[in-house]
Amino acid sequence: MWTHKAWPGRFLPPALPPGERLRAYAAWCNAVEGNTTFYATPSPDTVAGWAEQTEPDFRFLPKLPRVVTHDRRLTGVDAEMRAFLDAMEPLGPRAAALWVQLPPSFGPADVDALARFLRRLPAHRCAVEVRHPDFFHDAGSTARLERVLDDTGAEWVPFDTTVFFAGPPTSAMEQEAWTRKPRLPRRTRALTDRPVVRYIGRDSVEETVGGWREWAEVAAGWLREGRSPTVFIHTPDNADAPGLARRFHDDVRALVPDLTPLPEPAPVEPATLF
Repeated sequence: MWTHKAWPGRFLPPALPPGERLRAYAAWCNAVEGNTTFYATPSPDTVAGWAEQTEPDFRFLPKLPRVVTHDRRLTGVDAEMRAFLDAMEPLGPRAAALWVQLPPSFGPADVDALARFLRRLPAHRCAVEVRHPDFFHDAGSTARLERVLDDTGAEWVPFDTTVFFAGPPTSAMEQEAWTRKPRLPRRTRALTDRPVVRYIGRDSVEETVGGWREWAEVAAGWLREGRSPTVFIHTPDNADAPGLARRFHDDVRALVPDLTPLPEPAPVEPATLF
């Protein structure tokens, strides 16, 4: 996402028109998760507007529609995928990967369906997020999934919730997220030259920052290996997400000094009455 009710007046100018919010967000961060595409495929004109607001090296990772991943479970989705790919075409090189977020019920028995689906998308880089516990706790299931991803050039997206679940919830937003987020072990193995990570901390900034130390080291190691990681920083309320993302980038840059700095966003003027 590139807008949040807590961001105007802090990270984004107040009362910014919807057609300018992504441009303002892109001054803070150089990548975005395409969450809205999970719920509905936008029109090509809408996507062209996204491209117009961002530089060519900005990274979109649009999620495949829910009907493809959850309802049809990657089977019999030719028409839906064609509509989705046509809609995403205006992004051009900005489409860093297609995000295949799979439901918790999609387990080792479904890997063949995933393999068939990925083989039909040879021209598109994919990042696959699985949530079935067997992929993390059963060595055979882990290896089989890794083989399929490796054979098709796809990345495995870890969703790290270990810090979030390290203690009981302390706010209403944490309580809500407690019932929805997957409780899975941390995975730090990259399969491609473009790893993707989702990290969720707490509404406490200190706990969130303290919990990502290992990820800063991992991301620095990937950069030294010539990889180009994309890391998304979340908290249950996401109120400080753009600032936290930049702080994470600074922590990685302290380990890899030649990492290109993020652009400096323009100062946000507070809302006035006149």
